[in-house]
Amino acid sequence: MPLEAGVLEVRLFLRSSQSLKDKRRVVRSIKDRVSARFNVSVAEVDDQDVWQSIVLGFAAVGSDSEIVRSELETILNQLRVHPEAELCDYDLQIL
Repeated sequence: MPLEAGVLEVRLFLRSSQSLKDKRRVVRSIKDRVSARFNVSVAEVDDQDVWQSIVLGFAAVGSDSEIVRSELETILNQLRVHPEAELCDYDLQIL
């Protein structure tokens, strides 16, 4: 059975963030919420020292590419309506 992998990279803008502490709180909240609901890996992959920008990477694996895509798209849709972070850009790839 082939192994399917998917990667989602998102760029979020934090309009109300005034410090790295504010940013870290939002990043931790997103990571905790996604990890609790989905079986994916998540990491902050860029702009670690920029207090109004979050770049997160999500990785998922499974036996069916449609299930992997659906899981990553569900995460993306949740980030589209995040109350504090505005989705600016994303890249979703099935490998």
